[in-house]
Amino acid sequence: MSSSDVAIRVENVSKHYLMFARPEDRLKQMVVPKLQRLAGRAPKQFYRDFAALTGISFEVKRGETVGIIGRNGCGKSTLLQIVCGTLQPTTGSVTVNGRIAALLELGAGFNPEFTGRENVYLNAAILGLARAEIDARFDAIAAFADIGQFIDQPVKTYSSGMYVRLAFAVAINVEPDILVVDRRWPSGTRPSSVNALHGSKTSRPRAERSCSSRTAPRPSCNCATAPFCWTAARSCWMGGQRRW
Repeated sequence: MSSSDVAIRVENVSKHYLMFARPEDRLKQMVVPKLQRLAGRAPKQFYRDFAALTGISFEVKRGETVGIIGRNGCGKSTLLQIVCGTLQPTTGSVTVNGRIAALLELGAGFNPEFTGRENVYLNAAILGLARAEIDARFDAIAAFADIGQFIDQPVKTYSSGMYVRLAFAVAINVEPDILVVDRRWPSGTRPSSVNALHGSKTSRPRAERSCSSRTAPRPSCNCATAPFCWTAARSCWMGGQRRW
């Protein structure tokens, strides 16, 4: 596969965290091993190494939709954050070719004190759109979100479903080359209610058209009830057990 055909390339990516049993162990780890090396003694570790991801490699072609499947805690969300650049891998590399829009968690990037309208302009600007481009697309975003007059109310007054609809409306209307959706919906939101986000009115056809010409990695905890499986052309299985 030529590099021009690849939207995302993940090569041998691992992510490790240092787990400390007590707060003071962080300070000990900074000081004690250095002193032990100066004294010619073997340095002691005051942490436990936690491997969130180990040796992950895959490629996603342009225009392809990929579902990332695995049990809770296996590292799906961590992997997507690394792909989006909000986390850095401990080892390995990630190459992303094109503009990327991401829905990594509910309300990420929203200022709760701003209105829905103000957050649309803020998020679209962060994703690289000029003011004139946002003006031209605002009506489509508002229609997709379908939250009525609440578009001019602070988002701290929104229900979880309104958050999701507005965030998704912004993500697909900025026309990214790569759309990343993490299925970490709020507590109590069932897969069927998330499906309704795409099945009502014009939302599902619009989302399908958006994803048909773009790359869209999506994680799921359950392939039978995954809310985004209707567009996935290929799936990646991430292990069979929790990491924590």
